[in-house]
Amino acid sequence: MTEPTEPSTSSSLARDPTTVVHPRREPFEHGLLPIPRLIFSDPAQTLIPLKQKLLELSSNQRVDLAAISESLQISIEHARLVLDTLASILHSDSEPLVVANLVEIDSVGVDVHDLVLFLYIQSYKRLLPRTHKDSAAVTDVWPSTSAFDGYLSALSPLQLVRSNSRRFMPSQADEEAHQLSYLQKHLANIVSLLAEPVEGEGDESLVLTMDRFEHLGFLIQFGDKGSEGNSFSQCSPFFANSDPDMPAVPVPAAQVHDWLLQNVAAALEYISERTSSKENGPASASDQDVAMTDASTVSVKVSTGTRGASFIEGISKSSYAKHASDIKGSSVKVLNCHESAIYILAPLRYATVYGCSDATIVLGAVGKAVRVEHCERVHVIVAAKRICIANCRECVFFLGVNQQPLIVGDNHKLQVAPYNTFYAQLEEHMSEVGIVPTVNRWNEPLALGMVDPHDSLSHPAGVSDVQAESATLVDPDQFTNFVIPSWLVEESTGSTKDNPFTLPDAYMASQHKNHKNLEEIRQLLREASLEESRKRELSSALHVYFKDWLYASGNIRQLYCLQGD
Repeated sequence: MTEPTEPSTSSSLARDPTTVVHPRREPFEHGLLPIPRLIFSDPAQTLIPLKQKLLELSSNQRVDLAAISESLQISIEHARLVLDTLASILHSDSEPLVVANLVEIDSVGVDVHDLVLFLYIQSYKRLLPRTHKDSAAVTDVWPSTSAFDGYLSALSPLQLVRSNSRRFMPSQADEEAHQLSYLQKHLANIVSLLAEPVEGEGDESLVLTMDRFEHLGFLIQFGDKGSEGNSFSQCSPFFANSDPDMPAVPVPAAQVHDWLLQNVAAALEYISERTSSKENGPASASDQDVAMTDASTVSVKVSTGTRGASFIEGISKSSYAKHASDIKGSSVKVLNCHESAIYILAPLRYATVYGCSDATIVLGAVGKAVRVEHCERVHVIVAAKRICIANCRECVFFLGVNQQPLIVGDNHKLQVAPYNTFYAQLEEHMSEVGIVPTVNRWNEPLALGMVDPHDSLSHPAGVSDVQAESATLVDPDQFTNFVIPSWLVEESTGSTKDNPFTLPDAYMASQHKNHKNLEEIRQLLREASLEESRKRELSSALHVYFKDWLYASGNIRQLYCLQGD
């Protein structure tokens, strides 16, 4: 048995950013599914026997699609959603489920211990915004306001900006502290789910092997940049110097629990100190991801945090472009942008679009997951592995996606269409993050519960079973290609000359018809013999119709590219 590790004081840990523990955001931001059978009121008691059942059904401690469906008593479709979601949020890029291709995922399955941790955090409740000081003034914004929608659904993105209520929304520091507090509360149960019994009494009867300890990396990471290729166990005092050719000695679960509790307490202290220093003075570049700048609509446009996320916030009535060379890290968050055209032409792992309205947002290639939430009249164009849409109104999604689009929450008048644009480096970016252009499930949206049980609101029993409103398909006659302005594309060469996703026949036929009609009109105009006054009248009428079409279709936003920043 290893010697007890000397405890470090909370304050000494909190002074060194490289040793500070962080919750992994991905499971909490992209890994929660509103499926009632996955959410347990007492996960500790329920998951211990479930883990044993899963292990009995497993081969080499992995369970496939059929075993997940049987053990959780969910449909095959929902079991596949569980596997797809896990593949997008697991912490190890060498995990078989992560590297499996689309055909192999069902049979490769998932490690039982990763699945159990995934099921455990389905009990997580998201942090709610603080109550708005003038809630009555914003209740007439959305088409329908439900008592269960919460504050954000009662407040449209436009109203959010006009009321200057950004400060009432949780900052990145608020969310991280909330996630850490959740882990702090549940660490004992989480560790016990991974522990193995051995002969002994009391605290010595449960131990963690290095392999089981490694699974904690699903929920926790050390330092601003995570393990950077090192295993999670190498960041601990228990297994850091283990000989790879010799099995490491298991560690008492109680000792691991105490050490983690100490680190979480230090991290919460660290966040508190950073937040306090920010409130008492200007934030430094290293603070921006810990406590995201509470900016007005124009004072801050982009910031890059130290933990690999770029924030694009508060763009209004303009165009904005970011390329691969501009993006620091592997994820982007587009927040509170309005009446703008935003182009993120880069390979990413994760992307979030939140609280935007009357905007067109082009995301290059997103290899893990995209989440679009609380948006209104937004056009999103994205090539991605998977996308989740939550609590949106009158939005149109032009998708090149390898998995079914997931629709959750209270949505109204959503539309989906095939992917409709390209830029020179698109296929390179798609290949880099693992998006397959021959598979596009844009027209297979999967709608789950209308009320999200992960919000910190009390809901009537069973209300999460109410089906969310799904999306309709854009009429082929209304489908148009989106042209990214050439001056927004990087100078470097690229091989993509056309849309890498094949258009369905109906949409292709509509494109051909539109092109044919355009040529016929051009020919008629060339052959028409009109007096100068009649030519001016015709030109004026065409301009009026074109302007009406720009506004009706939302393409007016593209003209912001002509105005500059």
